[in-house]
Amino acid sequence: MTSNRQTNSLPSFLKNIYVILCHTSHPGNIGSAARAMKTMELSQLILVSPNIIATSQTPNPPVFDVKNPETFTIPEESFTLASGAKDILAHAQVFSTLKEAIKPMHLTCALSSRKREISAPLQTPREIMPEIIQSAQNDQKIAFIFGSETFGLSIEEVSLCNRLITINGNPDYFSLNLAQAVQVITYELFSQLNQSMEFLKQYPNLSSREEVAGLVEHFELTMQEIGFFEKRNQERLMRRVQRIIDKSNIEKEEIDILRGFLNLVNQKTKL
Repeated sequence: MTSNRQTNSLPSFLKNIYVILCHTSHPGNIGSAARAMKTMELSQLILVSPNIIATSQTPNPPVFDVKNPETFTIPEESFTLASGAKDILAHAQVFSTLKEAIKPMHLTCALSSRKREISAPLQTPREIMPEIIQSAQNDQKIAFIFGSETFGLSIEEVSLCNRLITINGNPDYFSLNLAQAVQVITYELFSQLNQSMEFLKQYPNLSSREEVAGLVEHFELTMQEIGFFEKRNQERLMRRVQRIIDKSNIEKEEIDILRGFLNLVNQKTKL
């Protein structure tokens, strides 16, 4: 099998879409979120007042300095979990407050699974994505804003946003990990870009008619040798064999396998 390895040209407007993580505590979630983003061709990551906890891989977590956010160092554990998306972490912006982070944004989409008394109209990821894509195409900046693993976004932070998104799920148990939530949002965005899957298709190495004819003749010879045509209509059976092979769109490698098998059968019948 051979494949067309030329990938699609992804739309440049995706650079206008940001993921903002507020008060993230687990360093692994930062790295996993970056990986989720890059998988869906997003590259703009912003951290707001990260509150990193100690883990087995990060026993001495960096302390965030509100007055000097630019001095924050993303833990090595985050880079490990990011896998091939380390470049996203390397270029991530860091802010002390959400209000500062969203200054250049046009659409700010708060992710929340809580009931909110006063907020923007609630939408699912699928419902809001057409507007997001249209806005990004018009060179407007959009941010998907995620709260901390434990408490989510505060009322004040949600009030700074002009869109509210909830990932629909089991009402009796809804507990998405932060990075999983980022993956759901970014996948829903990417799925609506109508990108072709052509570059993933496999193109079979089809056999020539001469090679198919050789295989049919080989079958006929072998069937004669083992007495398969006794009391059977040879001509009719071979038409069936030809039809079976033609329906399969048989490939060169498959013909080689079958002829190798038939050669062995021929050898065994002559012993």
